[in-house]
Amino acid sequence: MTQSPAVRTTGRSGPVRIGERAARTLVAELARINDPKAALLVGVRPESAVLAAAIEALLPGDRLTVVPAEPLGAAALREHVNAQGRWVADRVGVVDSLAEAEAATVVIAGEVFSGTAEETRSGIEGLAKFLSDGAVLSVATTATPGRTTGAAAELARQDALYGVGADLVVRNSPPVRVYRLRFTPASPATAERLAPAHRPSSVPLTRGMHIDSNGVAAAGITLGLAALARVARPSSKLWLLPALAAGPVAAFFRDPERDVPEDPTAVVASADGKVLSVQRLHDERFGDGEWLRVAVFLSVLDVHVNRAPVAGKVVDYFVADGGFVNAMKPDAEHNVAAYTVLDTARGTVVVAQRTGLIARRIVQRAPIGALLAKGERFGLIRFGSRTDVYLPADAADPLVGPGDKVVGGSTVIARWR
Repeated sequence: MTQSPAVRTTGRSGPVRIGERAARTLVAELARINDPKAALLVGVRPESAVLAAAIEALLPGDRLTVVPAEPLGAAALREHVNAQGRWVADRVGVVDSLAEAEAATVVIAGEVFSGTAEETRSGIEGLAKFLSDGAVLSVATTATPGRTTGAAAELARQDALYGVGADLVVRNSPPVRVYRLRFTPASPATAERLAPAHRPSSVPLTRGMHIDSNGVAAAGITLGLAALARVARPSSKLWLLPALAAGPVAAFFRDPERDVPEDPTAVVASADGKVLSVQRLHDERFGDGEWLRVAVFLSVLDVHVNRAPVAGKVVDYFVADGGFVNAMKPDAEHNVAAYTVLDTARGTVVVAQRTGLIARRIVQRAPIGALLAKGERFGLIRFGSRTDVYLPADAADPLVGPGDKVVGGSTVIARWR
């Protein structure tokens, strides 16, 4: 038996180890689909962390087809699957080759792509044949610094054309970058059946509290400054200032877990903070008609991770130039702002991430084409800001008013009629 070219995802240097965190990121799309679905996992061995993560993500109505990483590997895989118990054996099927597989809602490459650009392109094309309409292909490559060539360059190109999400997993040896590719359009209504995606961009501290990767980097910089100050002036206590600042800086980027209301008519806050205004207005950038806008101010003490207020598909993203006025003042209307436009089953919804007096950096991680579940993290703003949610005025009623405190992903700020 010869191995299908589509299964060959590694180069001559041999397979790159995929750890538990990277494996969980690879199967994130499978884990977030609540409906019964068919999944295809290609190129794994019995000891694979990706196989373990995929099995853990299965729901009662799911079906997972597994293709071995090497010829004659199916027997060992079947033995491994059967050893997991009847519940797993009833839902996981092992085939001898990719040619025996059927179309799936999620296709996962179980090994890292590390060959040439041509081999990578061939592998992706081979796997893409098994994607059903709107389905996602999840693949990974090594995240090497410096010049990007081979598999990394080809996957970056594919991401620019078809990417609906990418994550860097630093806590893997070596680090890997996971890409999610969609080659055919997905319906915005599909987003309503998704759970918020797992994001490795946050580092877990406890079961309910994470720190965004931006916070880890910022804390690392302050500690580095402390170390340099200690070396440069060993007799001085100035190094204590950046050292003591590391904790508060990291805490600014805290990312707590939130309970998202299951009510399909509920629109949740996109950020923590205080409601500045609730008003009806016109904005031709988003289309004709009247909009209901809920503006929320985030102080430096609030959680600054932004979440999707509704389930939808990202259809546009643009940045408007402007100033950096205090976000609580009316003139903040003209601050630099990033607009994420969502297509939903109930019409267009827009989230505006506005800078403030201190905030100068907007992070938006949801590319055009991505599906966002309600309450799903999609970005953040650094150090004090404002987040506005625009809803079709004829389709939603506000449930908050100026001065109300809201919690991102949990507080219901409006309800669909």
